Amino acid sequence: MQMKDKIKKNIIEIESFVANTNEDLEDFRIKYLGKKGLLADYFTDFKSLDNDKKKDVGQLLNQLKTTAQLKVENLKTKLLSKTSKPKLNDLSRPGDSIQIGSRHPISIVKNRIIDIFSNIGFTISEGPEIEDDWHNFSALNLPEHHPARDMQDTFFVEKNPDYLLRTHTSSVQVRFMENNKPPIRTISPGRVYRNEAISARSHCFFHQIEGLCIDKDISFADLKQTLEYFTNQLFGKSKIRLRPSYFPFTEPSAEVDVYWGLNNETDYKMTKGTGWLEIMGCGMVDPNVLQNCNIDPNEYSGFAFGLGIDRIALLLHQIEDIRLLSENDIRFLEQFKASF
Repeated sequence: MQMKDKIKKNIIEIESFVANTNEDLEDFRIKYLGKKGLLADYFTDFKSLDNDKKKDVGQLLNQLKTTAQLKVENLKTKLLSKTSKPKLNDLSRPGDSIQIGSRHPISIVKNRIIDIFSNIGFTISEGPEIEDDWHNFSALNLPEHHPARDMQDTFFVEKNPDYLLRTHTSSVQVRFMENNKPPIRTISPGRVYRNEAISARSHCFFHQIEGLCIDKDISFADLKQTLEYFTNQLFGKSKIRLRPSYFPFTEPSAEVDVYWGLNNETDYKMTKGTGWLEIMGCGMVDPNVLQNCNIDPNEYSGFAFGLGIDRIALLLHQIEDIRLLSENDIRFLEQFKASF
């Protein structure tokens, strides 16, 4: 049989070949493409052919080589997909990869604040979001018809107006004072509700952390030192100022500003060119509040403070629109994977 006929026969054999195992495929590869395989023998014989026959035989040899190589690659892919099929009861299979989530910026900031105050002995206290009038208003020096109640637009329970969605976490502090004797050092993080419809950016809920410290001989100086420590730990800035203000449950009361600085255009915009940024309210606990919670105001004194977590999150992470905090956009949240 002439070489051309043999090569054509081999091409047909290659095209019809089926490998059931990797061993079959390797035997096939060695037979045709190995150093001592048929293709190597053909090229050895090719050298002794007459020049007028080399063109046709050479084309067939190239076809044989290409067909064999493609066959090996195709069979290798099929065998690999066949052997890599998952077995339902194969306990050695690797688990599916789980996408790493991220904490919400509000949770990140809340946890940072909790850590800061935990380092100086403050515990965490929590309470119900549906509160009664006593704990949310009356015990905090806000009796019925008190004009300061209008400062907080409240969601009342329709069928029972004595209950409402808490407007601040000060209600948690009242419950804590009722059930614990001084000395008291506690912070109360949580969600609070206000019926606010001022603008498209307003929300009916936001997040607060309020702090309370009660002991013998607590003074306004203790409050200031605590706030300086807090602002230094959270912002890296300890320069603060206290401006007189009014809150029904503290006397005297103050607004707290931290000196943010004027290092760039954002600072000018954020502080309205003053360098000062309001961050919270505070004051000495009103003696009436202590008395309402069965704590002797002649023996004990204390201070309280409160800040909005949402606003602090906007400041620390330079978030321009507060609505981003409640939209649950995964593209926004993924930016905080490295923040916890």
